[in-house]
Amino acid sequence: MTQQLQDEFDSSVENAEAWMKAIQERLRINDNTKGPRSALEARLRETEKIRALEPEGSLKMDLILVKADAALRSISEEKKREVLSKLKDIKALWEETAIYITHCHSRIEWVWLHWSEYLKAQNEFYTWIHNMRVTLEPDIELQLGLKEKQWQLSHAQVLQNDVLNQSVLLERLLEEAASLFSRIGDPSVDEDAQKKMRVEYEGIRQEAQNRVKLLETITKEHEQYSASVNQFQSWLNGVTEKLNCCIGGATKTSAEDKLKALKEIAKDIRSGGKKWKRLENQCAEVIQNTSPLGSARLKDELEELRKALEKLKLLSSEEEERLLKIQQSESAYESQARQLEADIQQLRKDLQRLENDLDPGEGEKTEDEFVTLWKKCNATRAALAAEESKIERLKAQLKELLRFSQDVQPHAESVVSAIQQYQSVRSKTSKMSTDTEAQLWRLIQNPLQSFEQWKPSVQMLLETPEPELAHIEAALAESSQLKEKLMILQLKKDLLNNVLGEEKAESLLQEVAEASKEREILHKSLLQSKSKLQNLILQHKNFDAGFAPLQKKLSAIKAKLDLEKEPQPDLLGKKTQLQRLQMIQDDLAELAIHMEEVEKLVQSNTTHRHEMNQLSSDSQALKRSLEMMIQQSEDHVQKHWAYNDKLSDLQQWISVTRERIDSCQDADGEQNTEGRLEDLERLLAEFPDKEIQLNLVEAHGQLVMENSSPEETAHVQAELDQLRESWKSLKEMATDLLKKWQLSRPVADKKKKKRAFVDSRWMSRPAFHLFDVDPNHKQEKMGEGQTASSHLKLLHDFEEWLQGENTKLTKILAGTPSSAEEIKAHQSQLEEMQSRVPHGQQLFEDLLHLHPVVGSSEDLEELRYRWMLYKSKLREALSSPERSGGPCSFLHRVRRAALPLQLLLLLLLLLAFLLPLAERESHSCTLANNFARSFKLMLRYEGPPPT
Repeated sequence: MTQQLQDEFDSSVENAEAWMKAIQERLRINDNTKGPRSALEARLRETEKIRALEPEGSLKMDLILVKADAALRSISEEKKREVLSKLKDIKALWEETAIYITHCHSRIEWVWLHWSEYLKAQNEFYTWIHNMRVTLEPDIELQLGLKEKQWQLSHAQVLQNDVLNQSVLLERLLEEAASLFSRIGDPSVDEDAQKKMRVEYEGIRQEAQNRVKLLETITKEHEQYSASVNQFQSWLNGVTEKLNCCIGGATKTSAEDKLKALKEIAKDIRSGGKKWKRLENQCAEVIQNTSPLGSARLKDELEELRKALEKLKLLSSEEEERLLKIQQSESAYESQARQLEADIQQLRKDLQRLENDLDPGEGEKTEDEFVTLWKKCNATRAALAAEESKIERLKAQLKELLRFSQDVQPHAESVVSAIQQYQSVRSKTSKMSTDTEAQLWRLIQNPLQSFEQWKPSVQMLLETPEPELAHIEAALAESSQLKEKLMILQLKKDLLNNVLGEEKAESLLQEVAEASKEREILHKSLLQSKSKLQNLILQHKNFDAGFAPLQKKLSAIKAKLDLEKEPQPDLLGKKTQLQRLQMIQDDLAELAIHMEEVEKLVQSNTTHRHEMNQLSSDSQALKRSLEMMIQQSEDHVQKHWAYNDKLSDLQQWISVTRERIDSCQDADGEQNTEGRLEDLERLLAEFPDKEIQLNLVEAHGQLVMENSSPEETAHVQAELDQLRESWKSLKEMATDLLKKWQLSRPVADKKKKKRAFVDSRWMSRPAFHLFDVDPNHKQEKMGEGQTASSHLKLLHDFEEWLQGENTKLTKILAGTPSSAEEIKAHQSQLEEMQSRVPHGQQLFEDLLHLHPVVGSSEDLEELRYRWMLYKSKLREALSSPERSGGPCSFLHRVRRAALPLQLLLLLLLLLAFLLPLAERESHSCTLANNFARSFKLMLRYEGPPPT
């Protein structure tokens, strides 16, 4: 057995060694990167196949290791060394083979990838060469104008820059070709191929440069022509402006001077014709390199310049003829001009005399001197008003001169100068009078002005958060001075009446009185500010001592509030939590009082005020959070209290009702059967209201479970389940008892049928006429039962629909909306339910039509009551304004809790109006009322039912 294991090991070693040598031989054959690309790809595929055999070699090595392990366990120590030596040699050979596989494949693959990338770059380069040759091959297109030629030159320069930039890629490509040629030795990348690439690039570059040079020449030639055109246009504009100056009537030159200027202009026009000829020659050269449309434009432009030159020449000749006619009218003009100058000189003498009388003198003047000067100014005003007629006469004479073609500008200037002198004297008089009045007014109003200047500075000083004590004391001193000045001004009442008039003087004295009052108020405010500032200097020292305890107390209150966010297990826990929150609110209110005391110390310190504002902001945020938590806690307590109260009431009613039903079952005797049946009917009449109350209790229970701990949620759910079971058992007990008595009392059964049919008149008239038939006809239908199955199905469908709608309405009424959005959502839900009422009414009418005469009417009677109660409750919910929340929310909850009782009273009131006593006619209220036998007193009414 030992020899067999060793033979198996030796055989596996020999097989593996032969396989590895064969692999190495294949690698040696393919380990070469020289040659064409197809050979390189074949060697690459061969090395990939060899690399794929590497797992086979690993498998052979694993087999050798297994065999070696088996042999080493059963051979001697001497043979173990021999086995281990062979195992070491074969491992070394396998490692050499694996490395050789990886290196050989990687080397060939790298060369192949390098060659592929080079070929890709070479293709891109030749593609660029082809595209550029296609772009540069066509002849240069003729352009429309200079701007288009400049654009064409710019585009050619862009192409030239692209060609120059491509040289970098060419050099890189040539380097890669040389590197690749040294590895593969293929003729596709030898020096001839590299030279070919360079030659093709140089051809493209030379062609681009030649194109740019030609376009530069064409563009420069057009630019020179455009400059010549602009120069000619400028010259033409200058000559035109000179001619316009000669033609215009506003010029000051004489007719002789204008004639000389026109001769010079004619000479310039003759020289302009030569310039136009030179311009025409340049245009012919430019047209050779311009498109047909552009050439037409150049010719049109040159023709317009020629026409402008001809027009200028024609205007110059016409103006020269016109000036010769003007010289004939100058003699008549001179005589009227001399008379006008004489009148102007006389007016100037009179104005100079009045002006000399207005000399105010120099130096400071008293109030009496100002009054005398003011009177003199008024007299001068009257004299100037008399001279105004002379001014009008001078204007008329000047207008006569304007009829002549001569220049009247000097005479007009003389008239204007005289008028200006008159205006100057009048303005000087008015100004002096105004200045005199202003000086008097300034002297009188100086104390008020001083007060108005002092008032804003004091107000600004009072509004300053941190005023300086020295500024306040300076303002107080100036206030005392203003007080003396205002008192003196009030004593000058007579002087003010003489100068300003009684009305204006009275207004001024009133302003002085008001200024005195304002000064007194500001003076008191300055005194108070001075006192406060002195106190604040002492209070700043106490701020740090009071701020730190406030921070600590606020942090403690916040920590307490964080502990109260957990839900409570029961009603007692919620009440206790509410009390704790109210205590925290008291602590926060006390903290606010302390903060107000500390805030008084930081009115003038910006840094302390910022710290106090931050603390106040944190306190307000905490207060808002606390108020929200207190509101939520109160809501939770109120909901839990309402749930407990309603649950207790309903449980108590179920217990009392159960006892009453038990007492009815225990009572014997046929004489009391009628009374017990009426008692049982009254109990059953309470069931729809109590079922609504049951739904309300379940809705309140859901609200309580949403805001309670898991333990309390499980407890409330257990109470609701127990209540629902008690309700079902009580209802089944009452129903069974009623059926039992109905079977034993056929007459009572007949009366109940009457009661079951009366409400169909309330719901719809067709239902009433359907069931208001003769009793004998009813007896005939008792045995037919043709529509029994349809009636049962429709009854079941209507009960399910009514139960679902009632549950939805109960949940809506149990909720307490706290925002406008929630109120709007509740209102929309109620309106949607109201829209489904006609559908329910139709179902109920179909139920009445299909109601079989044979059988009991207890289910239909109960269903009718539930339907009436549902509609009443929905109408009240839609018409109730208390659902808007706010301060009336508590009143709304009280009314909602009393809703079942209100509905019952409303139903009894309606029945009382429907109770008749007469049974003599088929349409009497007695036959139509199901409860005619349920009351001692009845209304006596003959006729159709009132509803």
